[in-house]
Amino acid sequence: MMNPLRTIVMSCACMALAVFVQTQSPKEKVVTAHASGTFEVKMTPQPTDDKTEGATIGRFTIDKQFHGDLEGSSKGEMLGAGSPAKGSAGYVAMEKVSGTLHGRSGAFVLQHSGTMHKGTQQMTVTVVPESGTGQLAGIAGTLTIKITDGKHFYEFDYTLPEVTSR
Repeated sequence: MMNPLRTIVMSCACMALAVFVQTQSPKEKVVTAHASGTFEVKMTPQPTDDKTEGATIGRFTIDKQFHGDLEGSSKGEMLGAGSPAKGSAGYVAMEKVSGTLHGRSGAFVLQHSGTMHKGTQQMTVTVVPESGTGQLAGIAGTLTIKITDGKHFYEFDYTLPEVTSR
């Protein structure tokens, strides 16, 4: 015969385990994809308080139109500083992209960080974690910008939760 206290403890432990298992979401499957296309960008200078000599900090608004695998637009803000005469500068920016990416609509935020030293550029553009909305919720990735003959191109490597039909 089983101890009544032990039976109660075992029953509680089994119920707790069942509740725990039911509340844990299964690992989402993610899809890795690549998008490419072109974009137009309009940078508008904004007033700044920096009136010092040398490298000054400038502020700009960003307005982009994306074409290709990503169809949409973005609005953002950029801060930059540098010496154009010497070919050295740095910038940071945030932009919210809204549109359709390979047929999935929504929005996400891109974070930029770039430097140029004597004409050599280094830039990182990444999706801000948990910034995706709509069908782009859960998006993660990096975007590369290329400029050829004055035309802007993007290459976007990203992951998204797999779409499941119910």
